[in-house]
This record gives sequence, structure tokens and C-alpha cells, in this order.
Amino acid sequence: MPQPLAPQPHDGPPQLTIQPRNFAAEDPGGWNQLVDTAVAADAAGIDRIIVSDHVVFGEQPEAYADPKSGGVEGGRQPTGPDGHWLEPLTTLAFLAGQTERVRLGTSILLAALRRPVVLAKTAATLDVLSGGRLDLGVGVGWQKEEYEAAGLDFASRGRQLDHTLEVCRTLWTEERAGYDAPELSFDGIHAMPKPVQPGGVPVWVGGTVQPRAMERLARFGTGWIPWGPAVADPLRGVREMRQAMEDLGRDPATVQVTTYLRGVRDDNGELDLAPTMSAAPPTCRAPPTRSSPAATMNASPSITPAATCTGACVSMRWAPR
Repeated sequence: MPQPLAPQPHDGPPQLTIQPRNFAAEDPGGWNQLVDTAVAADAAGIDRIIVSDHVVFGEQPEAYADPKSGGVEGGRQPTGPDGHWLEPLTTLAFLAGQTERVRLGTSILLAALRRPVVLAKTAATLDVLSGGRLDLGVGVGWQKEEYEAAGLDFASRGRQLDHTLEVCRTLWTEERAGYDAPELSFDGIHAMPKPVQPGGVPVWVGGTVQPRAMERLARFGTGWIPWGPAVADPLRGVREMRQAMEDLGRDPATVQVTTYLRGVRDDNGELDLAPTMSAAPPTCRAPPTRSSPAATMNASPSITPAATCTGACVSMRWAPR
């Protein structure tokens, strides 16, 4: 069975993440902007780039606005059913070959749609080839048709995700792996190479502050990707998450958190660092230093704001205290 998570408190500065679009409402005619954004972020000092996931679409995108199905109230799916979405792990593998230091992540990967043993191998391979730069942000999603097309039960997607993460951690950490659960059993299984990062690829758990998601975070999560009301009120969300971790026996100081920021441009169309950062919760703000990659982007004559900012969301990852 999976080894217990042994997380450590994160004492470093907040990390800046951008999310270049690996999707488009219509055929973009090419994906150079995605690649250019990743390369510019790598050169500028951005800590992480993340990409999103949809495998297929049904014809009811309005379900994205329904919290009962896993959506967010008032939300709007950025594409229609015929939107173009690049598969995220394939995309990150390509971007790993174009970059040198920036971390590569998903936010979020619908991990349960992949066979667990294949996902474990894919993620381990990507971690090895990128030099230990992969973060796996996971969630259950909101679209029933996506699970049905994969031959999976939408109602049990939470357990399916837990099962997937159990198998991944088992194969990432055990030299001679064994696993026994209602969904799957195996013993004497070998899966090499292991991920470069100790304990396997870091998992970031997406979800609202509800029992199943918090249990998943306590068991598997390096960090939390808030969803729903916690995005609108991050400080309250963090307080509730920390209480949930304490109730589940997890040290809240070992859980990092993603906070979303809206990029603010100045009159020249360049990213304006001060007003952008002012939207961050007070406990995760840090004074500009070398690790102010947004400032570095603007200061670098070889990196244009259009290449680094257009079509990308900005977020921070931090350790609340």
C-alpha cells in the first residue's frame, strides 16, 4: 500500500505561477504563443507554468456553473464543445524540452480518466526527463460526459481519484510494489525509473473545503488548489482548510496554497507588479527581490510583455502561517 506522506513545512518565499492557455475556443492555427510564453517564463524567473485539462466535451458546458456537479457558481466554461484542448502531460513533455529551470504543472489534471499505472509511468518519465520539475495538480472535474466517454462512473469520481493517487504513490515509492483495494490488486510489480523528486511527484489537490477533498489533501497533498467559494474569499478558505487539516491530524504548516491574481497592466501594456501583487492575501506578499519574476520580465529587453503575459493567468503559491 502507499507509503504515508511525510510533508515538511515550506519556508521559502511565495512562488509565482502563470497559466498559459493550452486551449482555444477555435482552431488557433498554431500554438507558438503557448511555447513562447513558456520559454519567456523560464528565462524571466517565473517559478512555475501550469496547464489545464479536458479530454473530451459533451454538449452541456453550462454544467460548469453548477456547484452540485463540481462546477463553480456563476462560472463560464472558456470554450464550447468544439474548443481545442491540448493534452496537458503531452504538452508539458514538449515544454520541458524547450525550458531549463521553470517548474511544470497541471491545474488541474482529471487524473481518474487515466489508467493509474499508465499515469504513474507517464508522470515518472516526465519528472525524470525534466530533471525533477513536475507538479501534478489533480481534481475530480465537473463534466459527467467526460467520465462516461471514458467508461467511468461520474458519481464515484472522488473514490476513483483517490484510487489513482494510491496506485501512483505505490509505484513511485516502492521498489517491489504491492497494492490491494476493491478496484485493483497486484504484488511483486516493478516500475522504474522512479521520479527524481523524493517521495514521488508532488501532488496538488484541487477542491472546495468539503470533507472528501480535505481528506484527499491530508493524505496526498503537497498543496491545495482552492475551488468555489475559497477562490472568492481565500483568507476564509485558508482558515477553514487549516482547521480541516488539524482535525485530520495533518500539520497545516506543511500545506502550500494557490492564490489567483489578476494581472494589471500599465499604460504601456506591461505587467504592473505593485497593483498585481496587491490582490494577494497579506500573509503571502513579499517585497520585490530577484524572485520578483514579473519585474524581471518587464526589465528584460529580450522578453516582450505580449510573449509573457498575453493569454496567461497569474497565481501565487505560498505557505500560510
